Amino acid sequence: MILSANDPGISTELQADLCIVGAGAAGIALALELADSGLDLMLLESGGWEEDLRTQNLYQGSVASEALHSPPDRYRQRRFGGSTTIWGGRCMPFDPIDFESRDYVANSGWPFGREELDPYYARANALCEAGPFVYSAQQAFRRPLRPVIDGFASERYSSDGLERFSCPTDFGARYRHRLEKAANLRVLLDANVTHIQLDDNGKRVSHLDVRTLAGRALKVRAQRFVLASGGLEVARLLLASRDHDPRGIGNAYDQVGRYYMCHLAGTIGTLRIRGTPDRVHHGYDVSDEGVYCRRRLTLEPAVQRQLGLGNFIARLHHPRITDPDHRSAVLSLLFLAKLLIPYEYAKRLHGDHKSSWSDWLKHLRNVATRPFDAFAFAWHMLRDRKLAARKFPSIIIKSRGNLYSIDFHAEQVPNPASRVTLNPDSLDELGMPRLHVDWRYTPQDVDTVQGALALLAEDIAASGVGTLDYKPDEVELEMTRYGAYGGHHIGTTRMGSDPRTSVVNADSRVHAVDNLYIASSSVFPTSSQANPTLTIVALALRLGSHLKAGGQP
Repeated sequence: MILSANDPGISTELQADLCIVGAGAAGIALALELADSGLDLMLLESGGWEEDLRTQNLYQGSVASEALHSPPDRYRQRRFGGSTTIWGGRCMPFDPIDFESRDYVANSGWPFGREELDPYYARANALCEAGPFVYSAQQAFRRPLRPVIDGFASERYSSDGLERFSCPTDFGARYRHRLEKAANLRVLLDANVTHIQLDDNGKRVSHLDVRTLAGRALKVRAQRFVLASGGLEVARLLLASRDHDPRGIGNAYDQVGRYYMCHLAGTIGTLRIRGTPDRVHHGYDVSDEGVYCRRRLTLEPAVQRQLGLGNFIARLHHPRITDPDHRSAVLSLLFLAKLLIPYEYAKRLHGDHKSSWSDWLKHLRNVATRPFDAFAFAWHMLRDRKLAARKFPSIIIKSRGNLYSIDFHAEQVPNPASRVTLNPDSLDELGMPRLHVDWRYTPQDVDTVQGALALLAEDIAASGVGTLDYKPDEVELEMTRYGAYGGHHIGTTRMGSDPRTSVVNADSRVHAVDNLYIASSSVFPTSSQANPTLTIVALALRLGSHLKAGGQP
């Protein structure tokens, strides 16, 4: 059943076998995994069915640099379904190399290998509605696919890897009825966890303090607890629960909130492909199951190891939208519609570019020059994205002049100085300290992008297919133009075997607390090049299996 904590008929003293905090991708996946376990489950969600400004404002906080990181209340949703209500749907697993302890990446290494997650990845793919767990183009498609760039050959880059796209699936809307029908599950909306109370010896969670914005106060007791409230909020809860230890829970070695990673992403350079436009196929292929898939250029693991580079992928991309000299009616239409595009996408499309009146006039001229192009694109986006159940994933512009840029997505190395902390001078409406985000990148992160782009430019030239021109000394500017990448909040309660350098163990249990677990990208020791959602869901399913087995170390 799904109820509201504001209902006066709900007791202020609640009991369960297992209490999950947060009804986003991780919390809902975990609840579904345990729905037939026989455990008495409770799933607490701060928000309701729709976005609510007062609830969303509980996420507000401060950032060390607004140029490097968006405000903490952006890119995440405090409501039923969590941030799956706004995600783009890109799915891909981490690569085997991401789990390795690499001597050239300090603080790298997971306590298990990729093979441990493979069975859960397959089931996570199904929950995300991204088709079968097959991420090789050769294996996924029985029909031959056109080359991404006809004639491009490289021993350092592969174009066989796939991205698969969810609908994108809103976990709250998609799985609401399954949660309502689960006989052993109570979902409580409008329930804000404000404090984790430990028992007298500090080894177990006694109960959670829960408050509503309407003024109700509740206590939830359980045998075991799972924090599934996202990479930033999990750290905030642990740090704010300070009655037993002023450093917070699980923070005896000052590890909670550290190693905060996102991804290094940007658009750079001018890629000119020789020949006719049909030499390029950089868009989407639809699988037999009707799933949108896209190939990208992936830096081979052996090259990463040889040159000491982080994981890196590249896609062919359209020229920068804000520059009217591209003379594209479609891109100018997107520029003119910037006020209608949600913040999360507008920031990547337009950045913080300040346009002059002459720029606006040039964009208008581009649209007026090719009105049919603009109309066809608008109809395509309405039909295939706005109205379709499975949405066309992104903007793909075919260049008549074979002119593109490079869109890159790279691993950020784990850096203990990149962190989130509490701001004791700023409290939210419920009295919790707000977060302060100090996201930082390192010279090694810049080296990864610079090195990978240099290899790509060399291989494009060596293949004779074209040229990639960019200024190496502008790489750092481009990779930070939009700041930390979106909603990829990774690493604030990292997983490891040593409590001095990690917060949770290999089973996602907080080292210092016997009955407290975390299901979130906050436990990732490294960030990979991959979007985190699929791995979040896979780890939640793995944790569910562990909890069904008794949750013993």
